[in-house]
Amino acid sequence: MIFNDLQILEKLKEGDPLAYNQLFDKYYMPLCVYSLKYCDSFPLAEDIVQDLFVKIWDEKLYMKFDNPVSPYLFKSVRNNTLQVLKKESKYQFDDIEKMVNNLMEEEPLDFATLEEEKKKLFDQVEALPEKSKEVFKAIVLENMKYKEVAEHLDISVNTVKTHYARALKQLRFKLDIIIMLMMV
Repeated sequence: MIFNDLQILEKLKEGDPLAYNQLFDKYYMPLCVYSLKYCDSFPLAEDIVQDLFVKIWDEKLYMKFDNPVSPYLFKSVRNNTLQVLKKESKYQFDDIEKMVNNLMEEEPLDFATLEEEKKKLFDQVEALPEKSKEVFKAIVLENMKYKEVAEHLDISVNTVKTHYARALKQLRFKLDIIIMLMMV
């Protein structure tokens, strides 16, 4: 049974460890994709998201939440990603900060614009190299795990991760739409 954020939080507060699994399963991939908007490394994005989930569990942060957790998760991932980038000095932090501010100032998409963007995204997905396209569709559209995709396509899990990271990198300019699709 799939629960909404508030139900998951209630179960967590009651001590149900399966609720933590649901929270992780629901948000892990969208948060990785969101982190990828700011960094060039899918493994780095995964590390950032995993660290956040460990912190939530270890420090029992879920006990402090009364509202849906998604705004906290996305804001934390953005901030943590920017902090990591600043520490690594790979990018000029001022440029990243300007980009973040520009993203935050953008108007939300209306339904017609979202549908138009979705069509453009699907066109871009179809233009991906064949294996990257298969892996991307399996993970994003069919909600398959890396291991399942690897078994289905008869390739290694690392190859799946490589194809997925390449696809996301090519589709980077459409990541907002991808995140919305993953959350639906």
